[in-house]
Amino acid sequence: MNDLPLVTIIVPCKNEELFIDSCLNSVVKFDYPHSKLELFLVDGLSTDRTIDIANRYVEQYPFMKILTNEKIIFPAAINLALSKSEGDVVVILGAHAEYEPNYISKCVEYLNKLTADNVGGVLNTIGLNHSLISRAITYVLSSSFGVGNSTFRTGSEKIAEVDTVFGGCYRKSVFGRIGNFNENLISTSDMEFNKRLKKSGGKIYLVPEIITTYYTRTSFKKFIMNNFRNGFWAIYPLRFVDDIPVSLRHFIPLFFLLGIIGGVILSYVALVFLYILTATLTLYLLVSFIASLKFIKHGVIYILIIPFLFPLLHLSYGLGSFNALIKLLFSSEFYKLHFSKSS
Repeated sequence: MNDLPLVTIIVPCKNEELFIDSCLNSVVKFDYPHSKLELFLVDGLSTDRTIDIANRYVEQYPFMKILTNEKIIFPAAINLALSKSEGDVVVILGAHAEYEPNYISKCVEYLNKLTADNVGGVLNTIGLNHSLISRAITYVLSSSFGVGNSTFRTGSEKIAEVDTVFGGCYRKSVFGRIGNFNENLISTSDMEFNKRLKKSGGKIYLVPEIITTYYTRTSFKKFIMNNFRNGFWAIYPLRFVDDIPVSLRHFIPLFFLLGIIGGVILSYVALVFLYILTATLTLYLLVSFIASLKFIKHGVIYILIIPFLFPLLHLSYGLGSFNALIKLLFSSEFYKLHFSKSS
């Protein structure tokens, strides 16, 4: 036991009263010795019962502490906890999830076994309830047609080197080498950090044995809003960083949306473009239907719902990216960062 490294667990949160109890309860059940853990619950000024619930755990378990994140945003929460941390290993956990008892022990094991800089696992995505829509959204978010080659969402049967993972288990030395999380990035700061890590020669691995149960959005409104936000922050970081912080798959919904807009505009110029647009959308819906067939085992009804959730996912994400693109065109910081060096 003395050979085990001290692990710092960071749990950023805000208004997570529905999930924080199950999250912290799963932490308590970790098979990693509590004496080798320190946990910082970093609260972004919650207005619900999150802190009341968390305080019950802090009073009972000395390795848990609560920090107040005055800046509210996710990257600031990580940086605040890092400034207080003493662990040689840093694990970032989402409050919106539960973790297997061997989560930390497997993370540490594979961090050493693979000589990795960051390891993570796969998401077992489930809805908050058992409604038809909730399950359909869950299936869409675990489909490769829905989220591309996002391996931590779609799953993997073997250990794979990847560009990012959910949360992540890092060597503490990584932060000294490449810096902390970028606080200009309200979202996607984790992907930008992992891209910096990869550029520095770091290794990130996804390990199927490391499992997280993640609770996803269960209504059309939350589904659309979250996708719009994710799409926006796939593009908008270009205002603050000189390199694209996400992989190519995050731009596909924007290209899809621009293709539709361009097709509609060009169809007024020549009828052939209307035929091309119609054929393209027909093909897309056909592929969407085919991608939905794998879920028929859960009920035939999903064949009627999922083919329309796919375009809802892609278009709301694309609209978010398009909104960010427009904002970048009117951002002086964007032009200074990307074009001043060449002028």
